[in-house]
Formats: sequence, C-alpha cells, structure tokens
Amino acid sequence: MNKNLRWIVLFAPLVLFIALAAFLLKGLGSDPTKLDSALINEPVPAFKTVDLYDTSIAYDESVLKGEPMLLNVWATWCPTCRAEHEFLNQLASEGIPIVGLNYKDDSREKAVNWLNTLGDPYTINLFDPEGNVAFEFGVYGAPETYFIDEEGVIRYRHVGDVNARNWQSTLKPIYEQLKREAQ
Repeated sequence: MNKNLRWIVLFAPLVLFIALAAFLLKGLGSDPTKLDSALINEPVPAFKTVDLYDTSIAYDESVLKGEPMLLNVWATWCPTCRAEHEFLNQLASEGIPIVGLNYKDDSREKAVNWLNTLGDPYTINLFDPEGNVAFEFGVYGAPETYFIDEEGVIRYRHVGDVNARNWQSTLKPIYEQLKREAQ
C-alpha cells in the first residue's frame, strides 16, 4: 500500500470524529425553542380557511389585522397545548385578543368538545385540518404563538407553551410594545 494512502486511512477516522464532535458541540449551545422564522417583520401569509364551529364561515388573512393580537396554533392531540390552555383563558379574560388555529386535529367535533370543556380563549377559531394554513406560517408543531401587529405583520414567534413565567419575562413586554406602537 502506498505510504500516503496508509496515512489517509489511519487519520480519516480521527478527522471524521473531530468534525462530528464539533457539529454536536455547536448544538449543545443552541436554544431548542428558538426557531428562526423568515416571516418575522413580514405580513401574515395569504390563506383561506373556515371557522372551527361553523364551516360555512370563511376567513382569510384579513382576520389578523386591526389590532395587536396573538395567533395560537393548537391541537387536541398536543399535551403541551392542554398545559398552556388555562393560561390562555386567563390572558383572554384580561382582554388580550387571541386567534386560535386548530392544527391537524383528529376531528372538528373533538376540537369543539375540547374548547367547550376547557374554555375557549379565542376570539376566532380557524380550522386547519390538513395543516395548510400552518404550513404557510412555517409551523413546526403545536403549540406555537405568533405576535401580530395591527397591520397584520408578524413581529414575534414563540415556540412552545405560553405560561406565566415566559409571559412575564419575555412575551408580555413584546405584546405591550405592539399595543404602544398601535396607539
């Protein structure tokens, strides 16, 4: 065997190991809840869908204009959505407008029953059984919450549940800033 080839064969596993270790170490320092979105500071994407309760009512992206609001992506099959639901009810009772996007649920009836049982924090309930609307927003999974300004521009994306801790520390200041800018 050629002497140069022997050195390559001997050191190739070491080089591959170092490259793999560097890749994995880079991942250790990243925040798994921080998912970049190309839609930040862009208008909400165009969509058409129906109301969860009454499928004869159609909605498009214009429903996400007029005042700062949250768009919450949820599903009955999502345990984290259930965990955040009580807090969303609290936010709604404080007057914070939240539009719900029911994402790839098992059935419309199951989703309606879920809201009837746990309370409905949403001013409007968008029904997205195939996930087409969520796809336009770049949703990775439920729950995700988008902060949308009065002009219908996405200003922030939160992946994971909305709870008292992250609301107070991060999300409430973002929402309050959107409210101030709308005045």
